[in-house]
Amino acid sequence: MTSDLDLGLLALGARYADGSLTCRQTVEEVLARIAAAGDDRVWISRVPDDALLEAAAALDARRGEIGSLPLYGVPFAVKDNIDVAGLPTTAACPGFSYVPDRSAEVVQRLVDAGAIVVGKTNLDQFATGLVGVRSPYGVPRNPFDPAFVPGGSSSGSGVAVAAGLVSFALGTDTAGSGRIPACFNNIVGLKPTPGLLSTEGVVPACRSLDCVSVFALSCADADRVLDVAAATQPTEPFAHAFRFGVLDARDAEFFGDEAYAALYGQAIDRLTAQGGTPIEIDYSPFRDAAGLLYGGPWVAERTAAVGAFIEGAAQDAGIWPVTRDIVMAGREYSAVDAFEGQYELAALKAAALAQMAGLDFLVVPTAPTIYRLADLEREPVLFNTHLGHYTNFVNFFGLSALALPAGFRPDGMPFGITLIAAANRERALLAFGAGWQRSIALPLGRTRSRLPAPEFDPVVAEDRVPIAVVGAHMSGLPLNGQLADLGGRLERTCRSAALYRLYALPGGPPRRPGMVRVAADGAALELEVWSLPAARVGAFLRRVPAPLCLGTVTLDDGSGVTGFLCEAHAVAGAEDITRLGGWRAFLKNTA
Repeated sequence: MTSDLDLGLLALGARYADGSLTCRQTVEEVLARIAAAGDDRVWISRVPDDALLEAAAALDARRGEIGSLPLYGVPFAVKDNIDVAGLPTTAACPGFSYVPDRSAEVVQRLVDAGAIVVGKTNLDQFATGLVGVRSPYGVPRNPFDPAFVPGGSSSGSGVAVAAGLVSFALGTDTAGSGRIPACFNNIVGLKPTPGLLSTEGVVPACRSLDCVSVFALSCADADRVLDVAAATQPTEPFAHAFRFGVLDARDAEFFGDEAYAALYGQAIDRLTAQGGTPIEIDYSPFRDAAGLLYGGPWVAERTAAVGAFIEGAAQDAGIWPVTRDIVMAGREYSAVDAFEGQYELAALKAAALAQMAGLDFLVVPTAPTIYRLADLEREPVLFNTHLGHYTNFVNFFGLSALALPAGFRPDGMPFGITLIAAANRERALLAFGAGWQRSIALPLGRTRSRLPAPEFDPVVAEDRVPIAVVGAHMSGLPLNGQLADLGGRLERTCRSAALYRLYALPGGPPRRPGMVRVAADGAALELEVWSLPAARVGAFLRRVPAPLCLGTVTLDDGSGVTGFLCEAHAVAGAEDITRLGGWRAFLKNTA
């Protein structure tokens, strides 16, 4: 590096705000770092230097708008299967190249927020691979040891962030391509819920499974990018006493890597010391689903994406032989195979989600091991398959995931864990991950950047307690002000698990319902999850009159939160309104 400029989003923002840094200076530093890195095989194409400096000057002229541009002056990279207007999209295949006249929606949102596209990054061709070596543009240099793979398919994006060339980067993730490079480069990899970030303008790999992912040095940075790239997701933090799923000894596969196995054990111990309860799961439905991605009819979706191009391509198109073999293998599957695969996947998903019921998240190794480049020359397919052992199933099941740095092997190569949670739990994962990063105190990538101070880190989970409300405390109803007065915040609207019955209690005003857990004939009921600062929960509890009380309410995703319940004796003779599905429906019905 040519200087100690911290490219973290919050660090840049602070310096832009106080006038000690200009966008031009940031771009000049980025260009100097790229030049110093030499032929690192990170980039397939870059915005010309003059154009980057012009973009920086245009932003410097808009300094008065910093408050409305959340990514003002932030340099970022884009995986070269995502369109950037005016730059070729190759998907790491020279013969496939085209120049789009507009950027992918997710890229445009970032640019509109003040971010600066630096260039397009290398990848496993057509995003097919987890190793980062299947590209005619070369292998991006792993910043910890160039003898090892950088991880793929988003190889260049992962290396660009880890090496401090950009502040963050976009990747894609179908089977782990947004998580494996994070592991091998000691950075954060956010894989959002499928569909959360637009895939318009993305070259498909498996269109039904593809996600745009985010690489960053910190969870705080990833959170800021997510804020812009998608509609803000509510943050309902995990409880201090959280339950997390772990592999049992039979399912913990590391392919002989004893160092990775030991580091996984240490991560479990650290999470337990932070207040978590590890729960061993049966990994078999997750493992079997992972095997379907390349060992089942979903390979045909890759054929549907680029098979026709590969079949008709000229010999000099630059098609990687292993990629050709994988993509064209989809021709072997029939429509019957596709339906049977869907039926098998549905059964596996039901079994897997049953394993996750009552857990806040799963914790798995991001990768079971890391390989040398020479290993991949010997076993280009088998070892790639090994790397997907803990990643391939996640999009099949519609889950969210966050890859986090978690230590180093004795030889200095990074290890990581992945937290896997229900759909749309990205913000909770990032909040938890921010605390994890502070607790483990690892370097950020291979840079000198530092985590933002806790008081300036917006993603660090505030000490808040989620509370499920089912009646007069819901939004717009008479007692909602009790929550608002104590700093309450609406986190999400959802339903309970089908374990409860709802009654209209006598008395009032205001009228109140009573929700009672039952052994049979329960229903899923409408509710809202609010959160309160932990220090104010006692004050709120003092306002809750008998027969109501606070207990554990199970939600429809299997998680449990503190919430309103009613003592069973109090509903004797009360009107059972369960059939209406919630208190609002009852009020509407009686208006």
